[in-house]
Amino acid sequence: MVTVKEQYEAYPYPERDPAEEKDRLITGSPSHPLEMDHFLWSGQRDWSRPLRVLGAGGGTGDGVIQLATLMEKAGAPAEITYLDLSTASREIAEARAAARGLSTITFRTGSLLDAEALGPFDYIDCCGVLHHLPEPEAGFRALRAALAPGGGMGFMVYAPYGRSGVYPLQEAFGALFDGLAPAERLDRARRVVAALPEGHPFLANRNLGDHQASDAGFYDLLLHGQDRAYSVADLLDTLGATGWRLASFTTPAIYDLARITEVPEGMAPEEQMAVAEKLRGTIRMHVAYAVPDDSAATVATGTNRSLVPHLRGVQRQTLARAVAHGKPLPLRLGQLSAELSLPREAAPLIAAIDGQRTLDEIARAARLDALGFGLLWTRVQETLAPWGLLLYSGLLRKAGRAGR
Repeated sequence: MVTVKEQYEAYPYPERDPAEEKDRLITGSPSHPLEMDHFLWSGQRDWSRPLRVLGAGGGTGDGVIQLATLMEKAGAPAEITYLDLSTASREIAEARAAARGLSTITFRTGSLLDAEALGPFDYIDCCGVLHHLPEPEAGFRALRAALAPGGGMGFMVYAPYGRSGVYPLQEAFGALFDGLAPAERLDRARRVVAALPEGHPFLANRNLGDHQASDAGFYDLLLHGQDRAYSVADLLDTLGATGWRLASFTTPAIYDLARITEVPEGMAPEEQMAVAEKLRGTIRMHVAYAVPDDSAATVATGTNRSLVPHLRGVQRQTLARAVAHGKPLPLRLGQLSAELSLPREAAPLIAAIDGQRTLDEIARAARLDALGFGLLWTRVQETLAPWGLLLYSGLLRKAGRAGR
């Protein structure tokens, strides 16, 4: 069998070209600082304190490059440690950091199982790694041991239903190509996939695309020798068994059973999410934030008027105009589509979200009393936040004031 380290030495993943850093910054979830603040620190982190970060299984660098760049842009101090088994992946990540002139990242080659010796960390990024460990629970425990008090983790693990068709092919290719070098495995597997019969479950799965993007993507999806998926129930059990608690999925709306069907009386929230995942059928990965199992609630809400709201993934003026004209906001997440609607009266509030104003300041500018603003803002939050479109953080307020 090709080991995980051998795979990522041959095909670093995701495939990245450091020369492209001058043209774009790859952003996403987890590990965007606004999102981290919203889900882990109730939107109230003191960003003047240095943020100690571990990129556990940092790969070609997406998580640490995003975080280091955005923290530097905001003028917030950070100490970031990149850790990965693959030297080839590390070299790409280092080249990307050099292209951006980033100086806050320390690069190390090693296993995340040794993370505690490098910590403690205020934040741990672990995206697409834990499900590739021989014993994933050992990884969850090791990262929990490396966490500082008050800290949290952003992570991604694969989900089963949206990856239908993948695992039978992985098993078949493992049996067929045992002992072959990675390049030959890739060549033979591509020929088999090209000849799959119409109606094969893998070909019918429109949620998948990595195999079409690059050699590294094909290998990671279909030739990985160590890969498991977590249902919601599996994930919650694993978190609970290793000292963690789910703070939130980044888009909790897709796990909200009430958005799909009537919820039976007395059904526990955990079971509701598990049933919603089965009914959706298209979730191919779980992206979420976790905190220690003894933590109080950490997700920000608009009941605190000192919080600073942000829109993510949508332009405020575009959204404000649509709301003012009574137009719905179409939303597309993979194979899932939805339409979001807000009352026309919310348009001025949307237009005022600039990453600088607090909720109290937005209310005063709109000349709304506390009750009127509260009722209207509740509609805004309940419509946008579950889809990850509304976040709370004071990070950019600090940066904006420093630049004045």
